[in-house]
Amino acid sequence: MRARHANEQVRWRPARCGGPGSRDVRGALGGRGADGRAPRSELRSPAMAPAPPPAASFSPAEVQRRLAAGACWVRRGASLYDLTGFVRHHPGGEQLLRARAGQDISADLDGPPHRHSDNARRWLEQYYVGELRVDPQDPTENGAVASADTQKIDPAMEPQFKVVDWDKDLVDWRKPLLWQVGHLGEKYDEWVHQPVARPIRLFHSDLIEALSKTVWYSVPIIWVPLVLYLSWSYYRTLSQDNTRLFASFTTDYSVVVPKSMFAGLFVLGMLFWTLMEYLIHRFLFHMKPPSDSHYLIMLHFVMHGQHHKAPFDGSRLVFPPVPASLVIAFFYVLLRLVLPEVVAGIIFAGGLLGYVLYDMTHYYLHFGSPHKGSYLYNMKAHHVKHHFEYQKSGFGISTKLWDYFFHTLIPEESHPKMQ
Repeated sequence: MRARHANEQVRWRPARCGGPGSRDVRGALGGRGADGRAPRSELRSPAMAPAPPPAASFSPAEVQRRLAAGACWVRRGASLYDLTGFVRHHPGGEQLLRARAGQDISADLDGPPHRHSDNARRWLEQYYVGELRVDPQDPTENGAVASADTQKIDPAMEPQFKVVDWDKDLVDWRKPLLWQVGHLGEKYDEWVHQPVARPIRLFHSDLIEALSKTVWYSVPIIWVPLVLYLSWSYYRTLSQDNTRLFASFTTDYSVVVPKSMFAGLFVLGMLFWTLMEYLIHRFLFHMKPPSDSHYLIMLHFVMHGQHHKAPFDGSRLVFPPVPASLVIAFFYVLLRLVLPEVVAGIIFAGGLLGYVLYDMTHYYLHFGSPHKGSYLYNMKAHHVKHHFEYQKSGFGISTKLWDYFFHTLIPEESHPKMQ
């Protein structure tokens, strides 16, 4: 399989949709700048189906029928996009897209309130379904298409697309990806940060593949009972008033830990997790593996790269129980080495709850539709920007606290509306 240059540009041309609300989603690849923001060049990934026929066309009446059936179609000039399956994922909220159903969104892409990133525009292309068609005998439809054709679009901001060669790509999407990505070398970093709207298969083995996936509700089912047990157990021990800090160093200056400290230690554990969450995400998950290390590239892809490549693959958004158990056990042993058992256990229980909240928050930021203006609404917008434009900042998932502290906040930018 001959590799395509990472900056070559392509465009998916899906077949006509068969019914209301249906869509054909294709993958997308592309380049990324040194500052973590995606450049305008791009590469698209082939889907697993054969090459589709030429683009379909739809009359305004056909589009209206789909809208009346509940689909969310929008247009950009004369190009039509079916966003029905994406509305709940949109960081601006479902209602924002629903309110624009049937409308031209070209101006909305340029803002205000913000200019959509090049990655976001490429993402939109995965939902392309065809072109708006005019009936020469119908003056109403003639006016609709004339309006579409005269929509102002800045050519400097628009990638130049061409039909994809379905037989060539950096990876073969019909096969498991893990062994393939190790051979991408210096092209891996830009490839992995160009998201696609499709699930990923990592392994040849069906068993290992199944073990690499996790449903979101497994996290509270497995870990919340342990949090409750540890909290109850260590609170009972702390209530005996025989837990002392610094007793291993000196008996003269050791400090008794009263049971009233339980809540403070528990919250300290939750705060400790938010720091660990930030450090792991920034320095481990976003390390750049050496381009000549096949196995480190594979390791990075398993840990986090696959999530950036397919951010809406719901089976890979939370940690599988087995690797999570190893990390959790490591932190428990670490705390036991430096603190008395009871104090370490309470902080650990708080940290474990922090981890559960982190995983649940992360899942909701991808698949939830929070109320506009709420804390989770702002965190969703923050996290989606991290995926689509600012991969080298915005590392906090459950809180921006440590992004403030370490100066890695995603910058607020003004995006003046195009005239």
